[in-house]
Amino acid sequence: MNKNQKDWIDITSGVNVRKCMRCGKCSATCPSYDEMEYHPHQFVYMVEKGNIESLLNSKSLYKCLTCFACVERCPRGVEPAKVVEAVRLTAVRKQGNNHLIPDQIPEMLDEELPQQAIVTAFRKYTK
Repeated sequence: MNKNQKDWIDITSGVNVRKCMRCGKCSATCPSYDEMEYHPHQFVYMVEKGNIESLLNSKSLYKCLTCFACVERCPRGVEPAKVVEAVRLTAVRKQGNNHLIPDQIPEMLDEELPQQAIVTAFRKYTK
């Protein structure tokens, strides 16, 4: 684990991951729970422990809708979605690691896809 990555995620997210008591309320409210390898409370714990590489290589990183339901449910104000976003930004900033190319988005669209998922998809790539 690169200590600079953990420090950068802490600074970028603005979240004190040590406040998490791992109650799981954030994960219980997550609409993407069934699709994720690592759930919101696990993201926070893994960042706290410095297990950044596992998160950077996880598809869970791109399953988060950034709906902030986890933020609303957290009794300690930890804001797991901000941690996920900071880890995602770390992955995107690595040269050649973009998960999504803008040209792929139109083929993902269908009538049942929530608009929030489309907006979130645009956050998951860089130019």
